[in-house]
Amino acid sequence: MAQQQTGPHPLAVVTGASSGIGLELARVFAEHGYDLVICAEDDGITGAAVELRATGARVDAVRADLATAYGVDRLYDRVRQIGAVDALAINAGVGVGGAFVDNDLAEELRLIDLNVVSVVRLAKYMVKDMVARGEGRILFTSSIAAEMPAPFLAVYGASKAFVQSFAEALRNEVKDTNVVITALQPGPTDTNFFERAHMMDTKAATGSKSDPATVARAAFDALMKGKDHVVVGAKNKVQSTLAQVLPETVTAEMHRKQTEPGSADR
Repeated sequence: MAQQQTGPHPLAVVTGASSGIGLELARVFAEHGYDLVICAEDDGITGAAVELRATGARVDAVRADLATAYGVDRLYDRVRQIGAVDALAINAGVGVGGAFVDNDLAEELRLIDLNVVSVVRLAKYMVKDMVARGEGRILFTSSIAAEMPAPFLAVYGASKAFVQSFAEALRNEVKDTNVVITALQPGPTDTNFFERAHMMDTKAATGSKSDPATVARAAFDALMKGKDHVVVGAKNKVQSTLAQVLPETVTAEMHRKQTEPGSADR
C-alpha cells in the first residue's frame, strides 16, 4: 500500500534495492530528502521498504522481475502513477561465475536479460520522460569489470562493458539538456553478489571488499555533481587506471587470478 504524499519531495527510483548497493543507494536518497520507488524481484523488497520508511521518506515497493518485459513495464506503470522521476538508479544486476563452457546457458541468458535488456528498456522509458521535462539524473551501476576482459565472469563482464558504453553514449547525446548521466564502477563489494554468482571459492569473494554504504555515498555524490563516472576505492582506481594502459591479454590474466574457481586456496 502506497503512503500518502505529504509534501513536494523529489522522487528517486532504485532497482535492485532489496539489499547491497541498491538498498544503500535508496537509503542515501532518502536521507537527502527524496521519496522512493524501490524495486527487486525477491520478497526482501518488503523489508527494505519498512526499513527505509523509518527515515521519514515515502516509500513504494514494487516486486517485479526486471529480467522480463512485463517486470519492467510493471515498474514503469507504477512510477507513472506516482509522479515525475527526479533521479533513477538502474542498479539491478546479477553475475554468473565459472567457466563459460560449463555454465548453464539459461542462467547466462537471464543475466543478459537483466543486466542489458532491462537496462535499455527502462532507460528508454525514463530518458524520454526526463528529456521531455528538461531535467533528471540517472545512475547506471556498471563495474570496473567493464574495462577489461573478465575470464570466469565472461558474460557478466561483457554485460557491464555494454552498460558502461551505453551510459557514456547517452551522456553525450543528452549533453545539451539538463539530464545528467553517471556510471558507477564499483569493484568487489560486500554484498551477496559472489554467493549468487557461485563464486565463493575465488580470491575475489574472499579478498577485501568495499562497504556498500561507502559505494552508495560516493555514487550519490558523483551523480549530484554531474560526474560522468565514479570508481570507488583506491585499489579499484589503480586497477581501472592500469586497464587503460595495459594490453587486454595482461588485464585478462589479472582478472583470471581473482575469479578462477578454486583461486581462493592459491
